Amino acid sequence: MIVVYHQNDRVAKVVSTHNELIPVDMDSSIAAVLMKLAHQFPEELIVWCHQLLENSLNIEQIATLFHHNKMMLSYTETNTRFLGNGIGFVEESPFIKVNKKCTYPTWLMSSEVGVIHASVLKLIGGTIKADANFDYFLNSVAKVGMILGLLCYSEPQLLLKNAPHPILQKANLFVLFRFVKQHYKKRWIVLLFLNLLVFEKRFPLLPLLYSLFFKSRKKTALNLGIIPVQSTLTVVDKKTIDVIIPTIGRKPYLHDVLRDLAQQTHLPVHVIIIEQNPQPGSISELDFLTNETWPFIIKHTFTHQAGACNARNLALSQVESEWVFLNDDDNRFGERLLETVLSKIQQFGISVLTTAYLQKNEPQRYGIINQSGIFGSGNSFVKACCLTTVSFDMALEFGYGEDIDFGMQLRNKGFDIIYFPEIRILHLKAPMGGFRIKVKQLWDAETVQPKPSATIMYVFFKHYTQQQLLGYKLVLFFKLLKKKSIYNYFVFLKEYQKKWEKSQYWASKL
Repeated sequence: MIVVYHQNDRVAKVVSTHNELIPVDMDSSIAAVLMKLAHQFPEELIVWCHQLLENSLNIEQIATLFHHNKMMLSYTETNTRFLGNGIGFVEESPFIKVNKKCTYPTWLMSSEVGVIHASVLKLIGGTIKADANFDYFLNSVAKVGMILGLLCYSEPQLLLKNAPHPILQKANLFVLFRFVKQHYKKRWIVLLFLNLLVFEKRFPLLPLLYSLFFKSRKKTALNLGIIPVQSTLTVVDKKTIDVIIPTIGRKPYLHDVLRDLAQQTHLPVHVIIIEQNPQPGSISELDFLTNETWPFIIKHTFTHQAGACNARNLALSQVESEWVFLNDDDNRFGERLLETVLSKIQQFGISVLTTAYLQKNEPQRYGIINQSGIFGSGNSFVKACCLTTVSFDMALEFGYGEDIDFGMQLRNKGFDIIYFPEIRILHLKAPMGGFRIKVKQLWDAETVQPKPSATIMYVFFKHYTQQQLLGYKLVLFFKLLKKKSIYNYFVFLKEYQKKWEKSQYWASKL
């Protein structure tokens, strides 16, 4: 392990694990020194730390936290990020509003403290300029790397408690526009400009023009797949799995799901089925649960209360095994699904895994293992201990956004969601699927209907920043404007604002 201490944009000293001084060019930028060290010590962890935090660096814990090579960890206790709140205008992802109390997935890095493996730094840093601004360099490496499969986190355990707070430089608008130009599609610098103009009454024309002189780093051609991953953590012990399946009116499809589960090379212990039928006097139609022999225990609950959130919560309350497979009643999958999932979970040392979830003949567009911005309640595996204080929010029943909310709850408890594209589940989207009963929402009688839906607004209120919400508002405005005549612009603008306010009103009531 090599530790680089820095202050005032310059390296102060570089030491090894044994506290031996390593000579470096003190006149070089911090990023350039890190790059040189990565080539000089290709098998080492490269740690950076502000000199003020030297006595607060939790160096003994780093090896445990950094449990495989394809990671990048960083931390700052302050809520002031280098790129400022404005980055929320251009990125609608779970990685912007960082929970500082737990390990949280984010590419927002800090020069205060962090660690990366030399092999990763050599690959990514070799295609990215060693910027004089160290914070810019770190955020760029993480932003580029995350897309390519680098697992990036805010990790509070890098520092001991009661650490001091160095005063660090914050990016101005010129730096923010440059970052957006280099790491997002070109249209986002225009949208950033419009967001600042509309919502903050600023006119950053010069930063916009300045950003045009920088080349994009978005399509950096790198293969992080050559870096081996083998976690030192032990996350799989008993290897037991329970499967939960909410179902309503899909008898033949559910039967096929059970047959797929029965053919698994690694069998589940329990299959928990929550059968819903809101019709008064109705009874179960799933006769095959008892008429056929299954190589697992089936826990069957019949309820007249419809709703996927309620059904999944009922199922989760009955889980007994170490792992949970959140399944759906119209899925199909191969016989080695559960075996492969457990293998990948152990290899990466993770608590939540989500698979590719394609419909028939749907092309697979993304093939890199990465930190997922979404969570699928029909194609995910979660360690049962992660679910003790997590549930599907009943405020979102019969609405939209319950999957997003559930995933955000997991992240805010310190459990990242890793996507594995090579593990595939076929989603048949059975014709009886979707919302199969007519549900009356609280706002159905309103003359002005909420836009977006009140449940989506509720999720934004709960999990995203104010800038992300406003950025979404502007993008949605332009999407809807495409369908309108330009001659009715002012009428549309007035109507849109009313619908937005109505959405906010009902979201606050949920």
